[in-house]
Amino acid sequence: MVKIPKLSGAELVKALKKAGFKFVRQKGSHISLQKGKHRTVVPLHDELAMGTFLAILKQCGLTKEELLKFL
Repeated sequence: MVKIPKLSGAELVKALKKAGFKFVRQKGSHISLQKGKHRTVVPLHDELAMGTFLAILKQCGLTKEELLKFL
């Protein structure tokens, strides 16, 4: 099992952009990203809760291992 470091919302957005996701819009402290049919909203918090982080990965169709390549 891969150990993922605690990430902020901004760090996750940066990694997802490297993975090919495009900025759609921002409303307050939440950024909406899209890649093809995969769409997600990332909160710009200092530290994302693990459940929130895993839900975002599931919405993006990525595994932890795939995300680590872009960090």
